[in-house]
Amino acid sequence: MRILVVEDSEELADLLAKGMQAAGYGVDLLTNVADASSALETNRYAALILDLGLPDGDGLSILRELRRRKDPIPVLILTARGGVEDRVSGLRSGADDYLVKPFSFDELVARLEALLRRPGQLLGSSLRLANVTFDSEGRQAFVDMKPQSLSAREIAVLELLLRRKGNVVSKKLLEDQIFGLTGDVASNAVEVYVHRLRKQLLDIGAKVKISTIRGVGYVMMESD
Repeated sequence: MRILVVEDSEELADLLAKGMQAAGYGVDLLTNVADASSALETNRYAALILDLGLPDGDGLSILRELRRRKDPIPVLILTARGGVEDRVSGLRSGADDYLVKPFSFDELVARLEALLRRPGQLLGSSLRLANVTFDSEGRQAFVDMKPQSLSAREIAVLELLLRRKGNVVSKKLLEDQIFGLTGDVASNAVEVYVHRLRKQLLDIGAKVKISTIRGVGYVMMESD
């Protein structure tokens, strides 16, 4: 799943990206209010890690706009502002958690995981449909309890389809979660990864199917 990190310190942003990627997350990095607001309007993220002291404004303006339009994205504020009034202001503005710099990276990841385990969010330790199981912490797929070798992007497709099993997942949401802000994406890129995953699941005897809902997206269900 993909996380947006808004942090204007290049050194810290790079460390956050590397650490989050090592923990199994896709990461987009942005450094200012304008770019972050635009990205949040056009992309779907599993969570937002938000600095407050940004070069073109206060990060709280991003948070308040998200909550104004009733966007439920989990937001973890990561800032040097450690006063009680600052923490209260951030939480009352709609933050789900608040962590003060300097911080422990292990604690940051643990807090993020806790947010994503809340009802309605995207993280659960194990996902299952028919004889297919996915361990989200170990990033490993199993069929009939046997580990399977899938690429990182095939894993991303499988995870999102399993999390929304029985419901249509739009092509745009899959594209956002797989590629994020990586630049130009081929128009058929999502179709390619869905096709590869579908073929692999069929070849290894998975009792699930991925159906294409033309013009809308994809849905994963138990096969007949």
